[in-house]
Amino acid sequence: MAIYWCTEVIPLAVTSLMPALLFPLLKILDSKQVCIQYMKDTNMLFLGGLIVAVAVERWNLHKRIALRTLLWVGAKPAQLMLGFMGVTAFLSMWISNTATTAMMVPIVEAVLQQMEATNTANEAGLGALELGDKGKASELPGSQVIFEGPAMGQQENCDRKSMCKAMTLCVCYAASIGGTATLTGTGPNVVLLGQMHELFPDSKDTVNFASWFGFAFPNMVIMLLLAWLWLQCIYMGFNFKKSWGCGLERRNNEKAAYEVLQEEYRKLGPFSFAEINVLLCFLLLVSLWFSRDPGFMPGWLSVAWAEGETKYASDATVAIFVAMLLFVVPSQKPKFNFCSQTEEERKTPFYPPALLNWKVTQEKVPWGIVLLLGGGFALAKGCEASGLSEWMGKQMEPLHAVPPAAITLILSLLVAVFTECTSNVATTTLFLPIFASMSRSIGLNPLYVMLPCTLSASFAFMLPVATPPNAIVFAYGHLKVSDMVKTGLMMNIIGVFCVFLAVNTWGRVIFDLDRFPDWANVTRIET
Repeated sequence: MAIYWCTEVIPLAVTSLMPALLFPLLKILDSKQVCIQYMKDTNMLFLGGLIVAVAVERWNLHKRIALRTLLWVGAKPAQLMLGFMGVTAFLSMWISNTATTAMMVPIVEAVLQQMEATNTANEAGLGALELGDKGKASELPGSQVIFEGPAMGQQENCDRKSMCKAMTLCVCYAASIGGTATLTGTGPNVVLLGQMHELFPDSKDTVNFASWFGFAFPNMVIMLLLAWLWLQCIYMGFNFKKSWGCGLERRNNEKAAYEVLQEEYRKLGPFSFAEINVLLCFLLLVSLWFSRDPGFMPGWLSVAWAEGETKYASDATVAIFVAMLLFVVPSQKPKFNFCSQTEEERKTPFYPPALLNWKVTQEKVPWGIVLLLGGGFALAKGCEASGLSEWMGKQMEPLHAVPPAAITLILSLLVAVFTECTSNVATTTLFLPIFASMSRSIGLNPLYVMLPCTLSASFAFMLPVATPPNAIVFAYGHLKVSDMVKTGLMMNIIGVFCVFLAVNTWGRVIFDLDRFPDWANVTRIET
């Protein structure tokens, strides 16, 4: 399975079905034990999150949030890049990285094209591009720009190319970084949750939405800022006047960019009834996730859904509840004025269409990833039942002499390199059971290794084929493979450094990583 996942000889989802066939035939597990792994609580959590994301995308709520934020941030080059990264990361926390990138890149491209058109007009001696009111064109300062021969023109052209590279790369990088901040933001995070429940049944709610967010969100913010600084440094330089648009020659570009964003926002029209309802459902989902069992205070779970050690409602319960609401909540205002209705209005159903229907959901939800997660959980169950996990753990006992921090750093780098050529979900599924066995055998808290390696699986920054956001950005033609490799190599180092910092500071406090927990004790699990 590992070879098939790495080489993608057959589709990943089809490879994921192999345990359902092979484990019963090889007498490792019976068919009932294997098949139940394909629809666990973790799969339902991810499925619920995907359905909510489909509703957000269907009613263009994500685009409205993006454009409104960018208009607020401003159009100076450095601010614009930071705005694009912040919006992309935020949206990627809740909807898929691919959908976020596919929505953001055309906006970036439109802004860059408008800037290019303005520069072309200036060079031709037109002073400024007429954005709307011809009478105001003479007031723009672009006509004052003087171009001093071919060398100046070449420098300007080089600067524009660099800006295009920086603006497009920042979107795909921010999408990958943003997905790490929430438990449902990207596949590897969900795999970690499922493997924790599978390999350590007594771990209960050690990793839940609130605890993961407390650990991963600060890491995401730090990494996003460092990524922004790195892109500024390599493509735009630390020229304050140039990056922040202090000179008069920059104002035309800023106006052009701002005009594009305003025009795109105007096209969306006023806030619709459907968008308001989707936003309310989304806010309900997030608030229920955070307040279920926050840890520092009793949550709503303790009111009626917890008896002793049993907790009846999980994060998956919340996700499915809100997903079902989307098939009930109307997308238009119900009409109660029966007396004044026309004959045509009376023929229409009283209750308007819901925010989602099954046809749209069936088309938009990536069902293959649900099978991929299930295949990973089945593989982990098979490794445990066959004794392979225990054997691998014993082989790694000599690592007891290596400092835990060094182990974490080496394994994070290994996963970050491996995920460049393999699916991030497949990478996490393959490595986490091995790392869990190793941690148990050397008396190390499993989360001390599993947390950084899960985050590192999302750091596929170097190649266009490494992740769909990279491929989308590369398709626009601004980048060469060499651009992605040289920029992505440093991004991988930044990512691993940030994760190492997070695990050894606030991660220790949130997950009590200095202590080997009772739930990871092999003898206790066996009894």
